[in-house]
Amino acid sequence: MKRALSALLLMIVGVLAAAGAHAAELQVPKQVTAGNAFSIPTTGSGSATFYLVGPSHSAKRQVKLGSGIEVAEDEIRTSGRYIATLCSSDGCESADFFVAATNPAHLSLLVHPSRVRVATNNAMSAVAFVFDKFHNLVLQPVPVEFHITVKDTPAFSKSLNSSNGVAWLHLNSARKEGPAQVVASIQSDSEKRVVQQVASDACNLRIRAVRKGKFIAVETEPVRDCSGNSVPDGTVVTFTKVDASGKTTVDAPVKRGVAKVDMPAQGEATISVASGVAMGNEVRIGGTP
Repeated sequence: MKRALSALLLMIVGVLAAAGAHAAELQVPKQVTAGNAFSIPTTGSGSATFYLVGPSHSAKRQVKLGSGIEVAEDEIRTSGRYIATLCSSDGCESADFFVAATNPAHLSLLVHPSRVRVATNNAMSAVAFVFDKFHNLVLQPVPVEFHITVKDTPAFSKSLNSSNGVAWLHLNSARKEGPAQVVASIQSDSEKRVVQQVASDACNLRIRAVRKGKFIAVETEPVRDCSGNSVPDGTVVTFTKVDASGKTTVDAPVKRGVAKVDMPAQGEATISVASGVAMGNEVRIGGTP
């Protein structure tokens, strides 16, 4: 609603300014800092109407010519372009100025994604946004310190200057699973996020098999990724058996670190294992004694 009213008032101000093309130039500063009150000098005598239109605020009030027009700090807390217009019996005059963000006060940190696989390059993105106390994006460069802590790994820090209010970097995930803590800080504030690093795909699969009557009991060794992390329960392992009856494939989930299956077999059988793109060893079982 405020933005709609500002847009309407801005249109009215434009019409008034065009009507008073012969009025004197309104003396306003080129740029002011958000939240800093200032005064606009005027000449002449009598009364006039003052209009102020900004990104999130608009105002209209009667003023006395010959006195300064006071612009309060709460009227210019949002950064951006403002238009000041003064209308009197001699016509209207209009001028614009810009409000810049004040000093950095706090930041907002985004880290994506919340879960990553271990040992992956550029697996995480950390983005920090720098704001002033009025929640304006601070466009001038601000030093932002990133600090990354991973269990059983030396901490890592990197300092970057923000560009147009934003500082970012890409991070590699560690080789061991566990939480990674990412902290971004400026002189007056800091934010923390945690990313869970999880095991990658299964690697170096190994199985053993034992005949039990008409069935063959097949079990994997503890299923781990290439960095030695245990894959999560529920990871699917595929067992394939080839015997006199043909080929049989069974999918089994990892439970407590291993996957198991009982497969019916006729005579000699060859059993292999795979999970995703990882292939395991092959086992041959003789026929029934």
